[in-house]
Amino acid sequence: MDYVGRLSAHLPPATRLLMVKADGSVSIHADDRAYKPLNWMSPPCRLEEAPGVWRVVNKAGEELRITLEEIFQDTSYELGVDPGLRKDGVEAHLQELLAANPETLGDGFTLVRREYMTAIGPVDLLCRDANQGTVAVEVKRRGEIDGVEQLTRYLELLNRDPLLAPVAGVFAAQEIKPQARVLATDRGIRCVVVDYDRLRGIERDELTLF
Repeated sequence: MDYVGRLSAHLPPATRLLMVKADGSVSIHADDRAYKPLNWMSPPCRLEEAPGVWRVVNKAGEELRITLEEIFQDTSYELGVDPGLRKDGVEAHLQELLAANPETLGDGFTLVRREYMTAIGPVDLLCRDANQGTVAVEVKRRGEIDGVEQLTRYLELLNRDPLLAPVAGVFAAQEIKPQARVLATDRGIRCVVVDYDRLRGIERDELTLF
């Protein structure tokens, strides 16, 4: 496997799992590292198949070139509509508090609807910013990469609706992991760290200078 783009990378021949998702993304996995792929190409991209080689090219012209020496199994599954991640009690309450106080997410923010339904599940909050632009908000207790990926999928769908587009994204959480912040920033998604206790009207018992 060779990656040609802003950086170059090479994976030597080995037994790998190649995953092609319905959104067009392609990822390469080894038998370790939990969920994290060795390399991947995020949508929008196109997959060009030829005997013994796959070429995955994104809109920037970056290329993931995969050489197939032997195929052990070729299987396709239809997973259906993703219901989305279920939120725990804190996340659900945090979403409720932000819906009641949308200005926490940005000056001039107003709420359009909670749980705005899309074909792949509900967006936590759909808002308008001070310029009346549409904003999709994903709310998490702990902001990690999978939450950014989830919001990315919602934004792709919402931006197909001419009545809503262009739709910006906000990733709101009590804590946002550095990797998730980097990915969100790269995708044009703004991160907001939310003080849950302050939203609930609870002042911390800490002495401050200011």
